[in-house]
Amino acid sequence: MKILLDFLPILLFFVAYKLQGIYAATAVLMAATTVQMAIIYWLDKKLSTMHKATLALILIFGALTLTLQDDRFIKWKPTVLYGAMAAALAVALWLLRKNVLKAMLGAQIGLPDAAWHRLNVAWIVYCVFMAVLNGYVAAYFSTDAWANFKLWGYVFPVVFILGQGVYVARHMNDAPAPGGSE
Repeated sequence: MKILLDFLPILLFFVAYKLQGIYAATAVLMAATTVQMAIIYWLDKKLSTMHKATLALILIFGALTLTLQDDRFIKWKPTVLYGAMAAALAVALWLLRKNVLKAMLGAQIGLPDAAWHRLNVAWIVYCVFMAVLNGYVAAYFSTDAWANFKLWGYVFPVVFILGQGVYVARHMNDAPAPGGSE
């Protein structure tokens, strides 16, 4: 159910784009994401920092897109989001010496510290890759090609998450109890 909820705004965006164009699709994305976050809040009684950032960026970049009638804003929103995620994870890991992933998930998943470190670096690399890829498509391809990329580009996070599942499963036997350390 939650996976469907995660993909629903982009699916509705794509359908609206095909039927009515980028500006209607942007409005649909803004509304669908707001409803999505309300449902998540209703279910979990909170929104994660990622949810709040995603909602804020969609509403800000969407409003700019609609107000200025310039589709570049909504097309660059994913690049900004992924870039900010990569920067936050990198600063936390290498400057503050904090592993955000371990802090968020360490109570549920027991992994050795080295595995948490590699997982965090993998997220940084993935976010940089996605930011650059979206930026490239947004800059050098048509809005139609970008919209298709947004829908079919969901293969990247699916493959990344499946790969993480395999990686985590491989290292769980070597791990301390959840919440513990080596």
